[in-house]
Amino acid sequence: MSVLETRIPVTVLTGFLGSGKTTLLNQLLAHEGAEGAAVIVNEFGEVGIDGQLIVGVDEDIIEINNGCICCTVRADLVTTIERLLARPQRVRRILVETTGLADPAPVIQSFILDERLRAETELDALVTVVDARHNPLWLAMGEAAEAAGGENVAREQIAFADLLLLNKIDLVDEERLAACETELRRLNPLARIRRVQDGRISAEEVLGLRAFDLKNALSIEPELLSDLEHEHDESIRSVAIRTDGDLDPTIFFRWMNRFVQDKGADIFRIKGIVPLQGEARRYVFHGVHMTLDGRPGRPWRPAEPRRGEIVFIGRRLDRAEIEAEIAACTPEQAAA
Repeated sequence: MSVLETRIPVTVLTGFLGSGKTTLLNQLLAHEGAEGAAVIVNEFGEVGIDGQLIVGVDEDIIEINNGCICCTVRADLVTTIERLLARPQRVRRILVETTGLADPAPVIQSFILDERLRAETELDALVTVVDARHNPLWLAMGEAAEAAGGENVAREQIAFADLLLLNKIDLVDEERLAACETELRRLNPLARIRRVQDGRISAEEVLGLRAFDLKNALSIEPELLSDLEHEHDESIRSVAIRTDGDLDPTIFFRWMNRFVQDKGADIFRIKGIVPLQGEARRYVFHGVHMTLDGRPGRPWRPAEPRRGEIVFIGRRLDRAEIEAEIAACTPEQAAA
């Protein structure tokens, strides 16, 4: 067996906020091809929602929530993988889901420059999930950030991809889909493009591709092997709200719908898990701008505290105001 064959394959799942990375990850973990995988989830903010939404049973799920994996917690990523490698039981593959604000270049760099990771892991592919509905907006926002001296993260995620999954194809018409594909091909003429709905794709089409090519990556970022710096748009912030006890469903839904209508232009992403009065199952919801989607999740366990967690990512978000408005959605406040 060659050295290459003994290295653990690593698939990096990237894509801008709300593109559907966690949904894709759940689809992959439902396939036998992902058996024995370790999953690393990174989120922008101090509260981790995605780790609770992953359905895998036998997989290791490790959350990194204290920053963006491409900058402040890159050392955490390396340390986390080194700990996985030190375990007596061998990990068959590693799946890394990055935050939607992650530039792929420093993530790639971690696997190339760290001596142990380079010796024991193999970057299999960078898979970028693209939101067919919102991608033009994300690219335009990136261009504005670039003009102001920042980075066009959405474009970088597309450019570095080995596989582009054009997701949410049911939300746009054929003309817009074709235009989106044309733009993806302009930004990345080498990657394979697949149209998907709700992240549905076979594991064989995503895992075990051996598609990563360092030469291609260097053509995109010649300084990839040097010490890269990545800066976020400082106006983008994460607001995490925790709740204790049930929320009144009528009041909460009314408030949430009004909130996204009023603040939608400034909301890039909403993710939440909350307990609703009279419901045995947790309510799981997510949104991008003014689009909201939610459904019942797994049941609350008998001894499990009914606590909610909601994360908002966007601009001009007032934590105190949001916290007070959610607190007013409790049955006690409704009866007052």
